Amino acid sequence: MIRRRELLGGGAAAALAAPLAAPRFANAQGAAGRVLKFVPQANLTSLDPIWTTANVTRNHAWLVYDVLYGMDANFQPQPQMAAGHTVEEDGRRYTFTLRSGLKFHDGEPVRASDCVASVKRWMKRNSNGQKLEPAVEELVALDDLRLQFRLKRPFPRLLASLASPSNPAAFIMPARIAATDPYQQIRETVGSGPFRFLANEYNSGSFVAYARNPDYQPVPSGTPSLTAGPKIAHFDRVEWHIITDPATASAALQNGEIDWYEQPPPEIQQLFRRNRQIAVEPIDSLKNPAILRFNHLHPPFNDKKMRQALLPAVSQEDYMTAIVGPDPQLWSQMGVFTPGTPLATDVGMEALTGPRSVQKAKDLLKAAGYTNQPIRLIGPTDILAPSAMTQVAGDMLRRLDVNLDFVLTDWGSVVQRRASREPLDKGGWSIFLTAFASFEMADPSGNFPLRGHGASAWFGWPTIPRLEELRDAWFDAPDLDAQKKLAREIQLTVLDEVPYIPVGAYTSMTSFRRNLTNRVPGFALFWNLRRA
Repeated sequence: MIRRRELLGGGAAAALAAPLAAPRFANAQGAAGRVLKFVPQANLTSLDPIWTTANVTRNHAWLVYDVLYGMDANFQPQPQMAAGHTVEEDGRRYTFTLRSGLKFHDGEPVRASDCVASVKRWMKRNSNGQKLEPAVEELVALDDLRLQFRLKRPFPRLLASLASPSNPAAFIMPARIAATDPYQQIRETVGSGPFRFLANEYNSGSFVAYARNPDYQPVPSGTPSLTAGPKIAHFDRVEWHIITDPATASAALQNGEIDWYEQPPPEIQQLFRRNRQIAVEPIDSLKNPAILRFNHLHPPFNDKKMRQALLPAVSQEDYMTAIVGPDPQLWSQMGVFTPGTPLATDVGMEALTGPRSVQKAKDLLKAAGYTNQPIRLIGPTDILAPSAMTQVAGDMLRRLDVNLDFVLTDWGSVVQRRASREPLDKGGWSIFLTAFASFEMADPSGNFPLRGHGASAWFGWPTIPRLEELRDAWFDAPDLDAQKKLAREIQLTVLDEVPYIPVGAYTSMTSFRRNLTNRVPGFALFWNLRRA
């Protein structure tokens, strides 16, 4: 088994033994405690939540933008920017009415035309939206407060799709910004959410700041739950301090110089548990799924047999303990769907849970025709889960005696590079590893690595028609039993076609000063959070 401390060497593990240097910040209690200081999981390099699925960009976006419908913790859509909707013509006509008085951060009113442009851009990149788009006959603004979907056929998951928090969510932007090609990054960050992005203070790699939006109108009723309910900003200002060194971030939290450390490594969590002023708790009640993703466009992993060959070498225990440490309660073995959710199944799991064998993987690679072709593994050094998993993958590939090109950079560079479809000799990649929020892989609608529609698929771009057929059938399934049957077929297909290899699911822990209360579980959400 790969041991976490062996992988991390003198990095975060050394923070327990070394003196903790005190970073210098302005007092977190300044301005009567109205400033929240936060250390995010990684640097914020992309500001466009439609262009990238990076979780750090998602967290940024939920500060700045709002959505027509939010999703509560029971996966039920609830109105947000929309006051409500009507359904006519046997489910083929949906008319949404906006709440009055909504404004963008530039002072312009939110109009239905902004929502139409934003939803159209979102449909190009989101897995729910990509399913919805072919069913849409027309999406238009009837007037400033009403937008209408005319559908070619009923689409029962329309509300759930618009409300899904899976990356990318259907964030509403001004029409002039939403007109940007969905495969190009926006150049301006203007939303209507509870906080305004302060572009003049943004310094990638160092600092991000947000100010409370005085014009924001929270939903007038309901209970805060995931991305639904009233979103009340209790802080005048939120600051993200990009600190990649765990010892420095740890010292800052212990000294009260920051309020919240999103993703401390296990060694630092142990340190925090001995401090009565710091809470350590799961950021979500469910576990975060993680995967090893192949590039299907270029050799060697454009060949299914090459992808299959790696299955016997993958030890989910190795990948998960590298993230969470030795506590077996903090991780679960996983197939395609998030453990603990209705579609999770054990069918076919012997491919991942049976006896592990590097030698068998070597033999399968040879039988598949592997002749020392280069394999480029890309990964980060500055974000906990992908960094730890990438180190395990690197060790696995070395033991397989492949021609490994191991490229480690910062997470922002990985996010940019994984979008490249170029071959290896032009800067492309073969494998990367990443993790997702629990709700993103709970069913086929949000599980975007599951898509098999080639050039339009998520990074890796697999072409697997059978997966698309099964996914379409799932959307049309009449009940949960039918959905579960299809989920079993989907899992068997994934373990045969191998668009990716599931490497387990882990409990993501977060740490914050105990004087922070009312945190909304799920991920790094900043509304309703207050200082006691």
